[in-house]
Amino acid sequence: MESVIGLEVHAELLTRSKIFCGCSAGFGAPPNTNVCPVCLGMPGVLPVLNRRVVEFAIRAGLATGCAVAPSSIFARKNYFYPDIPKGYQISQYELPICAGGHIDVVTEAGTKRVGLTRIHMEEDTGKNVHDAHVADSLVDFNRSGVPLLEIVSEPDLRTPGEAGAYLRTLRSILQYLEVCDGNMEEGSFRCDANVSVRPRGQKELGTKVEIKNMNSFRAVERALVYEIARQEQAIADGERIVQETRLWDADREETRSMRSKESAHDYRYFPDPDLLPLAVEPAWIAEIRRTMPELPAERRARLEREHGLSAYDADVLTQRKDVADYFEAGVRAGAPAKDMANWTMTEILRMVRDEKLDEALVIRTWPIGPTQLAKLIRLVTTGVVNRNTAKGLLPKLRGTELDPQELVRREGLAQVSDRAALEAAVRDVIARCPDQVAQIRAGKEKVMGFLVGQVMKATGGKANAQMVQDLLRAALAQSS
Repeated sequence: MESVIGLEVHAELLTRSKIFCGCSAGFGAPPNTNVCPVCLGMPGVLPVLNRRVVEFAIRAGLATGCAVAPSSIFARKNYFYPDIPKGYQISQYELPICAGGHIDVVTEAGTKRVGLTRIHMEEDTGKNVHDAHVADSLVDFNRSGVPLLEIVSEPDLRTPGEAGAYLRTLRSILQYLEVCDGNMEEGSFRCDANVSVRPRGQKELGTKVEIKNMNSFRAVERALVYEIARQEQAIADGERIVQETRLWDADREETRSMRSKESAHDYRYFPDPDLLPLAVEPAWIAEIRRTMPELPAERRARLEREHGLSAYDADVLTQRKDVADYFEAGVRAGAPAKDMANWTMTEILRMVRDEKLDEALVIRTWPIGPTQLAKLIRLVTTGVVNRNTAKGLLPKLRGTELDPQELVRREGLAQVSDRAALEAAVRDVIARCPDQVAQIRAGKEKVMGFLVGQVMKATGGKANAQMVQDLLRAALAQSS
């Protein structure tokens, strides 16, 4: 069997105000404080389109190779739900602002091109809160009218892993464009998945099932794994797959039936009479195109080309714009590119994870500034301190503007490269460790690390490790 997956992503846009009124689009305000007659759907009010929303939609379309429509139409999507006060959602249907396009996704099997059906603008709904007040359900309308892009992929994905890679790539693109923060936990980057299975080689699609309620990339992948297995087992048992919407239950790790799946005609779409057709001048599109930033794929290729990084290193560093910016700031400050990449991906990102500095998916305060790190790396590459000593300095540099060189001088941590002093320490260690010396001479090379460690210990960890190793080998050769 083969699985067929298409994804619908709703990305909340980083505009200050909502799509059709002047209310704040910010997250986290007390319930029902960012509201007005327009976003509450009061009678007699008229929506006014936020120009910034259109600009962000065009940016997303240009970044993904879509055709930007010179004219598009807002439509009413009619349905009743407590969190939608008007009884309809203003969206786009027949004539979206962007169509076509694609996203190139790096997977374990190579680069896969995933087609995009469309990108359209719409308003977000309010939010139902079911567990905050005993048995009652509450509604928070702060989210009502927050601008969304709905980005719909073609059913080109075949595995949960590909779906996860697609979502990470799409989020990275939107973050580079600075149109969406990509925070799935806060609901600003949401995904519904459509999945079906069919015999391998069959062209016709199987019956599609929609999955909702997934708030992380991991949840999307696990929900798809479960649902694909469920459908395959059902077909093997002679059952018929029902077209429906299912909820992902993360606690039980299963999908559960929610409702039958609506078709587009169930929503009775029609053009919104309160909004004129949207005309986009070619000159505006050209102006936006001129101000497009460097996107993740372009930056990844440039880091490989200009800095000689491996594809893996370049990919890790460019998945997030703030991380790539940090790396390049360090290189500009004088750090060798490969060393800056290694320190960023290991020591710095470990500190970021441990201290949860990127919970908002952007690192606003780095534990160590890129210029500080570049200076520290230069102390290692020029032999002033060894790597272990440099790592030990990171907690002391944390949150300060201390110059690493001044810190090394102040604490007397400069590496010991005095040959006579190191030869004396080597002779002493060889004399104190006859058993280990005998093991090395018997061919147990791994024991050499023990002797190096003893010399390092004797010098307070400040010895030049490479010199120590060379002197140990020379001394052992002479005394054999």
